[in-house]
Amino acid sequence: MVNKVILIGNVGVDPEVRTLEGGAKVARVRLATTERLYDRQSNETKEHTEWHTITLWRGLADVVDRYVRKGSQIYIEGRLRTREWMDKDNNKRYTTEILADVMNLLGRRSDNPASDGASGGYSGNYQGGAPQGGYQGGAPQGGYSGGYSQTGPSGAASRPSQPQPQPQSAPTPPADDPDDLPF
Repeated sequence: MVNKVILIGNVGVDPEVRTLEGGAKVARVRLATTERLYDRQSNETKEHTEWHTITLWRGLADVVDRYVRKGSQIYIEGRLRTREWMDKDNNKRYTTEILADVMNLLGRRSDNPASDGASGGYSGNYQGGAPQGGYQGGAPQGGYSGGYSQTGPSGAASRPSQPQPQPQSAPTPPADDPDDLPF
């Protein structure tokens, strides 16, 4: 059976990061993904934004704490989790969130609000222990590359993430012939 979620979106608010009593860090990120749909009847493009709650633990939470801010574009791989709890009125409540296993920072470094303006960006993979790689000097237009992976329950690090292509906008059909397909 498969429970896999892949998202690319923009962070809607600054992440909420906490350290638990045992010293483990946990971060919660609100991520917006937007679909653009072309309506042939009205001849216009409509957008639908979906909000996702992402939970990141330990090393991933540390990376979020240091580098992710409102407006950051990130790539997430994880799995769905549904939790239930009793609210203050003793009603059973549910929430569905994404438990992240991999996170990549996307976009240019200059686009990331967490950037401090220094040259170079963070490069390398995070494999549940110490970062592999580190800060590298580079051209001011350098970007973030590499990914961050969470260690699985067996203690083994997950496979390094492959570089992900930047998402591209879907082409809008020409206004004069909406049934004209590009292929």
